[in-house]
Amino acid sequence: MPELSPRRRMLVLAICCMSLLIVSLDVTILNVALPSMQDELHASTAGLQWTIDAYTLVLASLLMLAGSTADRIGRKRVFMVGLVVFSLGSLLCSLAPNLDALIAFRMIQAIGGSMLNPVAMSIITNTFTDPRERAKAIGVWGAVVGISMAAGPLIGGVLVDSIGWRSIFWTNLPVGLVALLLTLRYVPESRAPKARRPDPVGQFLVIALFGSLTYAIIEAPTSGAATVLPFAAIALAALLGLLWYEPRRDEPLIDLRFFRSAPFSGATVIAIGAFAALGGFLFLSTLYLQNVRGLSALHAGLWMLPMAVPMFLCAPVSGRLVGSRGPRLSLLIAGTAMTVSAVMFAAFDAETSNVTLFIGYAVFGIGFGFVNAPITNTAVSGMPRAQAGVAAAVASTSRQLGQTLGVAVIGAVLASGINASAYRTTFVSASVPGWWILVGCGLTVLGLGVLTSGRWARGTAERTAEQLKSVELREAARVSA
Repeated sequence: MPELSPRRRMLVLAICCMSLLIVSLDVTILNVALPSMQDELHASTAGLQWTIDAYTLVLASLLMLAGSTADRIGRKRVFMVGLVVFSLGSLLCSLAPNLDALIAFRMIQAIGGSMLNPVAMSIITNTFTDPRERAKAIGVWGAVVGISMAAGPLIGGVLVDSIGWRSIFWTNLPVGLVALLLTLRYVPESRAPKARRPDPVGQFLVIALFGSLTYAIIEAPTSGAATVLPFAAIALAALLGLLWYEPRRDEPLIDLRFFRSAPFSGATVIAIGAFAALGGFLFLSTLYLQNVRGLSALHAGLWMLPMAVPMFLCAPVSGRLVGSRGPRLSLLIAGTAMTVSAVMFAAFDAETSNVTLFIGYAVFGIGFGFVNAPITNTAVSGMPRAQAGVAAAVASTSRQLGQTLGVAVIGAVLASGINASAYRTTFVSASVPGWWILVGCGLTVLGLGVLTSGRWARGTAERTAEQLKSVELREAARVSA
């Protein structure tokens, strides 16, 4: 990629952030619309889970493929295709005649979405080569998540209450079109110096692992063991297959050598834990506010502001902290705040009082606002720039997998404990085990934040980076010879 002027770099960052905005808006707007979808499409709790997880599942399964493909054939090209497919999927979702069609169209959306965020992060990584500038750019990237969290529930609430839930998908169309035109004009093409070969076996194993595991979790409360256990066995076999097959390939879909770096491995697990907490938090909160308290979609969206505003404000602060002091402080703040918030709901029924509900949402927003920048920066820092797309895709995959598992597990726990005939009176007690799971997610962020950000962890990252660079140099010498 050619060296760009500071103004052009900021324009590229803004264009990439537009793709994150529509993907993040899609998640928050959809959560506000879940009760309306449930009424019109006659969906069960499992059906609501699938409207979210069908998207995140496909996204998680294809992110690494999209990252490596973009490194191979061109990041700008893949990014533009992703914008077109995502916008088309959004249009189809707005026209879905039933729940099954909506789930299918959400999967089309996800195919496009898989080509956006990891590829955009790879573009940013190759545009901002100075570590401090890159950390600040990633902080801005994280702030966009906060913007979507703040705007999504409000926009979604207005649209659902005034027009209907189908209109929530229309917001993606103008933003996607503008981003497409700006990308065509201003984003330079870039690719890795050496093209990576496709890994169809690895891709199949990833899809089998994520798909079968999610199905087993979601269907466990309503289906018998004879239905669930085969899918759990498929997930285990796919995991073992990945661990056996991928190290034997010269250019694997998942380069397991990345995980020799303790910070990278920690960032991966932290991303799963943090986004599982976010997915579960939004799922429980939306159903509680609208189905138990009886609030409209707009009023429920307004109740999300105490979480969204701190998330927006804290993300750039976290980016600056990571750039100046490293990831540890941001991760400690994130883990502590997320744990405290979940404990408030699990042990003290925070949702039953307006004051504690407000505080619980605000504390969670602070925690999640601090967690994104250290995850992203750790994932790509120290890795060879040629591997930026794959490294960023692993981090993005971890986020989507976490959100998928969060909705699947929390929804399954809720479905197994709730009494359909007394939904409003049993919801709070049935959600308590789910909140304790979110406490575990917060403690995971906190513990790994301490463990993987010290001197020993940095040493493993340096050794891993040197090994990867040595392998690249040997491979380049072999090809040139």
